Amino acid sequence: MSAPAGQARIILGIDPGLQRCGWGVVMSDGPRLSFLGCGVIKPDTAAGLGPRLMTILDGLSAVIADYRPHEAAVEETYVNVNARAALALGQARGAAMIAPAKAGLSIGEYPPATIKKAVVGTGSADKEQVQFMVRRLLPTAGAMGADAADALAVAICHAAHASGQRKTGG
Repeated sequence: MSAPAGQARIILGIDPGLQRCGWGVVMSDGPRLSFLGCGVIKPDTAAGLGPRLMTILDGLSAVIADYRPHEAAVEETYVNVNARAALALGQARGAAMIAPAKAGLSIGEYPPATIKKAVVGTGSADKEQVQFMVRRLLPTAGAMGADAADALAVAICHAAHASGQRKTGG
């Protein structure tokens, strides 16, 4: 479901998380970026793992149906000292990747440092710097939380890496 060559691409960026899964959609037309939408999927933290993962899958499937992106991009899981937290994030990331894969989208995967470098100019930027630059690059986005800003940053990074750094799926 890629955009025809030379045409604007709609990109879904995903910042996976088991408590909050951020999503952001941008249109990339050459060097121009346009904000289309963003939000956060918040699974019920009192629910079991299966229902929480299903909430992420269903929420992202609805976003895909609404915005009809050509491509998707997901932040890679960083290695965490806490193995249990890393496993939970990996499971959320897996659920987040199923929705675009099921829709036949190619999926770019980017490490956090690459995303920060593409948006801020340095791979060691903090969350506030990322949020600030996302607002500067997409002024019509308005106020947004950190998870939505991170997801938009993933989409911006993917747009900057036109060929997609590492693509999986469709």
